[in-house]
Amino acid sequence: FCQPSGWQLFPERNPPTFFVAVLTDINSERHYCACFTFWEALESPQPQSHARNGEGQEEEEEEAASSPVQPAQLFAPKSLVLVSRLDHAEVFRNSLGLIYTIYVDGLSVSLENVIGNLLTCTIPITGGAQ
Repeated sequence: FCQPSGWQLFPERNPPTFFVAVLTDINSERHYCACFTFWEALESPQPQSHARNGEGQEEEEEEAASSPVQPAQLFAPKSLVLVSRLDHAEVFRNSLGLIYTIYVDGLSVSLENVIGNLLTCTIPITGGAQ
């Protein structure tokens, strides 16, 4: 459900996308799945040598020399998903966007701390301070 159009590689980086899917469990309770998908560059594959004990090495060198162009940069989708029983799409979008920004910018803040801070909420005790 994270990538409804399928998982495929793209020759260029697409802009991030966001949507909310609603899943219903066996007890008819709804679960809101906020999906934030972005595209990340894949590392170019290195040519593999299949020759053993020097056999066929000359053929491989000729093939490598006649190889016209290195393969183009490819981008693969990566999804961040937040599942909740509450329907707060804008909060989910902002939270996943913040996590994405920290990840992409390579900030020195640990993602575990950011997520912990996003999920932590202090509820005042009943009747005020005692």
